[in-house]
Amino acid sequence: MISQSLLLAVLASAQAALAAPAPVPQGQEATSSFGPDVQVSASPVSSPSPYPVIVEENGYTSATYHGPYTGTPTTTGAVDGPTTLAASVPALPPNPTATYYNADGVPKNAFPAPYVPAGGLGTNGTLPRYMVNSDFDFESIALGLYQEWIELDLFHDGLARFSDDDFTAAGLGDEARSLIEFMADQESGHATLLTNMLGEAAPKECIYDYPYTTVREWLDFMQRLTRFGESGVWGFINHLDSREVGQLLAQSIATEARQQQIFRQMSGLTPMNVWFENGWPQSWAWTMLAQYISYCPAGTTRLAWQNFPTLQFLNNANINRYSPNDTATDGSENVGSRITDPSVSNFTTGNCINLNATGYGCGPSVAHNKTEPLSFPGKQVMLQWEAPGKAVGPNMSYVTATNAGTPKFVAWSAQLNLTYSPLTVTGENTGYTYQPYAAVYGNDGIINGTMAVMLTDTDLFVTPFNATMLNPHIVALGMYQAG
Repeated sequence: MISQSLLLAVLASAQAALAAPAPVPQGQEATSSFGPDVQVSASPVSSPSPYPVIVEENGYTSATYHGPYTGTPTTTGAVDGPTTLAASVPALPPNPTATYYNADGVPKNAFPAPYVPAGGLGTNGTLPRYMVNSDFDFESIALGLYQEWIELDLFHDGLARFSDDDFTAAGLGDEARSLIEFMADQESGHATLLTNMLGEAAPKECIYDYPYTTVREWLDFMQRLTRFGESGVWGFINHLDSREVGQLLAQSIATEARQQQIFRQMSGLTPMNVWFENGWPQSWAWTMLAQYISYCPAGTTRLAWQNFPTLQFLNNANINRYSPNDTATDGSENVGSRITDPSVSNFTTGNCINLNATGYGCGPSVAHNKTEPLSFPGKQVMLQWEAPGKAVGPNMSYVTATNAGTPKFVAWSAQLNLTYSPLTVTGENTGYTYQPYAAVYGNDGIINGTMAVMLTDTDLFVTPFNATMLNPHIVALGMYQAG
């Protein structure tokens, strides 16, 4: 149970953050108490010189600079520990303590208290401590905080960048913009929470480099970014050493899931197209996120997670077409070459944005039924991937890397499954595969949604709880728009 002092402290911190000019508050400190032994002060964020911090336009605020890094990195590579014990984590049999089985539904052990069955973690009456409890916890929550900061800035940026007429042309009015502004306010609270659980070394807000030029592309980018934000947390939350941190994180990521659904609706996509959301390892989420971070303040905490080379889908479906698979095969219908860059929207022939036709229109809506799916089993998917060694991320100070061998398979991570299809190599770092068909239960097709897809050197068997075992075998990582 969360103490009243914690709730009041977190609320006070969030109110202080919201009272400052968003998204980079200056001259304020947010303080939160975590029980009798821990007091944390979150330092204010400053923008890298020489860029001013805030611009006001259309009644909204955003950082004045969103562009690439132009300096020289002083540090390169992911942060490392004192030593590394092995090249990879070995595959082991089930935990020897995992033996409980209940065939008749009757409790087997004495109850520690009335109506309290035996077992459970953190249920023995100890005082909750809402702080990270291991290096794994710290690096995971720090990744989550990087995610919350970019969402706070991203949601504000489109509101400030685009005019009323731009939003009207995209089918969004004042009420939709007000909702997005509220979602930005939610990110202020999430960032405050995660900062307080990390302490003094919590990462600060950075300057970002976005790919979109239209409202539609902004919405598309946000539904992709909130996908890896949500899935990146589902992938590690049950591995955290601190159950208390996991509890509060779950309460924030439930909101993130709603944000992703809303951005899908605003993009004209069906809001719920899978039976189960997918969880991704931290390095997958960090690979997708880092490409959009330009500058970070001096001394910002660095992360330990891997940055994989980019996998591009040259004929990925375009959500702005009424026939979404009538796309070029050279990647030109993506606005850029980064992993989660949105589909281009500023074309006329075949555009579905303002098309009032059931099954083909793609304007904002509670739900659309598509006559033509965004993708389909058997579709030939054209691939191109980068070699490792590319400078990416904050201050261009991280480097893409892979320990894998020659790519042989395409791994599709969605719902409860990781499904492989064979890769056909056609040239240097180019090839194709065919979108596979498989089902989770009944007729629920696995390949659906905004999903992570990888090139691998083997078809290793992994499940949702141990997907990180695949990391040493990943050649390149991408995001596929399947529905």
